[in-house]
Amino acid sequence: MGSATAAELEERAASGFEKFRRVTYWSFMFAMVGIIAPPVIALFDQTAGGKLPVPVAVAATAGLVVGCLFYERLIRAGLMGRATRRDRIASGAVTALLALMMLSQPVWILVPVFWVGTVSLSERNRRRLTALCLGTAAYCTPIIVAANHPSHWYGRGWASIPITFAVLSVSFAVAVYFNRYQMRMWDLHQEAHAAREAQARLAVTEERVRFSRDLHDLLGHSLSLIAVKSELAMRMTEGDPDRAKAEMMDVRNAARGALREVRAAVRGYRAVEFDAELAGVRAVLEAAGVRCETEPPPELPPEVRSVLAWVIREGATNVIKHSEARRCRISVLVYGGSVQPEGGPPPTPPGPTSSGTVVLEMGNDGARDSDSEAGSGLTGLAERVAVVGGTLTADRDGRDGFLLRVVIPLGEAA
Repeated sequence: MGSATAAELEERAASGFEKFRRVTYWSFMFAMVGIIAPPVIALFDQTAGGKLPVPVAVAATAGLVVGCLFYERLIRAGLMGRATRRDRIASGAVTALLALMMLSQPVWILVPVFWVGTVSLSERNRRRLTALCLGTAAYCTPIIVAANHPSHWYGRGWASIPITFAVLSVSFAVAVYFNRYQMRMWDLHQEAHAAREAQARLAVTEERVRFSRDLHDLLGHSLSLIAVKSELAMRMTEGDPDRAKAEMMDVRNAARGALREVRAAVRGYRAVEFDAELAGVRAVLEAAGVRCETEPPPELPPEVRSVLAWVIREGATNVIKHSEARRCRISVLVYGGSVQPEGGPPPTPPGPTSSGTVVLEMGNDGARDSDSEAGSGLTGLAERVAVVGGTLTADRDGRDGFLLRVVIPLGEAA
């Protein structure tokens, strides 16, 4: 897979991961706003009605602000996987004070419920999480009992206490379950992202190992022969000049042979590069939601394959960045004579080809009205294609389509 295409795929994967992280984070933040809103409304209502002293309302408001800051830290820490003990203790202390507001309005029971839910984002131990729920419920028990006492201003009697505890228990269970479920989804997304990164690093490492192995096998013998022959020639320079000259001729021949082997290897790598680039481009486009249709390319001269690899690489980048395509078709055909786009001679069957004209077409169905998809990238491609005697055109194809077309006479490229 080519470097530009690989970078594009990596960029899209990183962008998708960051987008999922932001969605998860803001879903928790909106949940916090939705849960904190009822106590705030009750607070202002009681203050306006004269049922709550202003200093108490101010203290409760300040406590809510501080509590929200701590809750945000717990949410962020849960996503990063490293909540500090200090944040848990400090947020728990603020929550304990805010829970006393249940004496003024039962809706404040949502605050300790939300605190338990946010702590569950970073607490993975079930026993500690269970102990946290039980401890919070135990702390809230006397407050609930006092608030429901018949002598209290909104007390509904002892019969309402079991109902309150049932609501509290269900709220704890629901908050913990849904938060843990969403965190499991986040963990799976993190693992998948890490696995893709590890796979990419492994592929690069394997390619480097393969290349170093091939290079060693290719040059090891020739360089060893050159070293031995040159040392032998150096020793025979004075005693047997003719033999030294013959040895140096062998050194020269070995060096030329090694150079030919290296060039042949490079041509081989370039030939493989086009096939890998074509497969990589298809993977990238399909990952971007673009259905890609390709055909097995014919065998072409190495320099032509290298140029075409650059063309489809840049073409795929333009499809992703500058179009709204849903389908893309890539074809590489060889014609026996001059190229006729429609109704021309049939293409040459796949096989070793050294004559005729090769035509690469890369079309998509999502050209934007305000973007011609032309730019410095296509300008550079046109220059590359011109080096092998070809031409590049890029223009709209019909109403919504866009066609990138390269024509290279094989006789001039050979």
